Amino acid sequence: MKLISEPSVPVKIQKMKQRVRWQHPSIQQRGIDQTSMILDDGRQENPDFSFMVIGDSGTKSHYGFHPQRQVAQMMLNHSDDCRFVLHTGDVIYVVGSREYYPANFIEPYREFLVGGENPKNIAYDQMVFKLPILPVLGNHDYYDIPWLYRLITGSTLPLRRMLRYRDIEIGWHGSNQGDAYTRAFIDYLAALSPAELEHHLDAHYIAKNDREKCLHYEPGKFTRLPNRYYTFRYGGIDFFALDSNTFNTPEPLPENQAADIRRELLQLRQKLEQEELQILADCEKLDSENPADSEQLADLGAKVDQLNEVKIDIEKQLETHTPDDVDFEQLDWLRNRLIESWQNSEVRGRVIFFHHPPYVTEATKWHQGQTLAVRHRLRGVFEQVAASLGHITEGKPLVDVIFNGHAHCLEYLRTVNTGYADSYINYIVCGGSGRRPRRQRQEGTELMETFNDVADNSTRKVADSLLYVGRSGYGSERKKPYSCVRVDVKAGFPAKFIITPLVTELIEGKWCDTLVAEGIAL
Repeated sequence: MKLISEPSVPVKIQKMKQRVRWQHPSIQQRGIDQTSMILDDGRQENPDFSFMVIGDSGTKSHYGFHPQRQVAQMMLNHSDDCRFVLHTGDVIYVVGSREYYPANFIEPYREFLVGGENPKNIAYDQMVFKLPILPVLGNHDYYDIPWLYRLITGSTLPLRRMLRYRDIEIGWHGSNQGDAYTRAFIDYLAALSPAELEHHLDAHYIAKNDREKCLHYEPGKFTRLPNRYYTFRYGGIDFFALDSNTFNTPEPLPENQAADIRRELLQLRQKLEQEELQILADCEKLDSENPADSEQLADLGAKVDQLNEVKIDIEKQLETHTPDDVDFEQLDWLRNRLIESWQNSEVRGRVIFFHHPPYVTEATKWHQGQTLAVRHRLRGVFEQVAASLGHITEGKPLVDVIFNGHAHCLEYLRTVNTGYADSYINYIVCGGSGRRPRRQRQEGTELMETFNDVADNSTRKVADSLLYVGRSGYGSERKKPYSCVRVDVKAGFPAKFIITPLVTELIEGKWCDTLVAEGIAL
């Protein structure tokens, strides 16, 4: 039985447009740009500023300790001199349910919220941030569960809790096709009456970007996002937040190899299902009351998570797709905004953040169909931008740094000369902020890519992994570090970025902050 379901790309796009009343006449009449906002904290013009990045955080405590909360406390040491926090997605595990926002988001980040001294009084759809947390959607924020499975897990949840049985973080609800995330973070205009909509637009869409009116984001007062993908400028840096869940559809299998690849994928799926059954059988033999067994249960649960993710990727590759399964509207938006950004002499740098990493060496993600799909589609956008700009970039990378999640690790990669416009770009994978850390692949730190274009039929290196912080070692030597990063943006033109990894780890029953690298100058 399929335990997790995911809406199709057209459904994701349609539902999200309905929730923000995309291009409603009242919005068009006011000339509002629904993909932009002004983050107005009174300091947004200062070119010297800092921010933090987290991702894949939204999970529960594990047998008496809460890694996500430990990362949040580490972040608090930097909150006074950081202006905002970017979140690379998977805000809530396992299926983005509103049931888990109190324990998996509001409680861990209570100091960042207005009224956080009484977190139980904060409704998930009424959050106001003192220090902005600016997220993008992860795959888990879109997931749902079949009705029958929901009935089984929902009805047994109190019993499982009473017996202290393994809580799989699935109850009565899923994300409702991303609805819970939208109500938590995005300006949910669909909930307003016609009169309320008019008043709301006149109260909160009064800021002005380079082109039109846009949403006025005020920390401590009004902290909603305009859309599932959006942009804002801070300190002369253009930030672009994307929803990669709508352009990660794997590319069609090569016609001359389709039958062989399909057979291999089906065989792999069968093998993974057998492994999953064996793991579940092993879980039944363990006692969660026993500390040693509880730790082993957590590890087995992590393996099940990994197997499920690989199986979902296989399913995506086996499906027959149409052009509607790729969000070209969003990709065209990114292309146009990047071109405009480069044509604006006031912009000192560019940052993109979204969930699925185009480049990564985490063991289960580096060769997935979704990884390659995101890489190639983003590369296509960059190619179009470069062709339009000509020599205006003076050989500089089109983007200074790209932040991603999805892989449960902290990793710094840099592309080499790929032969395309995504060359020499810095990638920071920041997905180790609460969910179980993952290992790096055994194949090494150099990422190779096989090109099958008519004009390019070769295999060559496209990126290097320069730092990896994730699960390592075995037995008593095993390490499970959790992480986020601090980013310092320096004044000057072009801007300089300093990346400082922030890492914490449970060692002999105590949480210890670990220095894994000094500030990395990009």
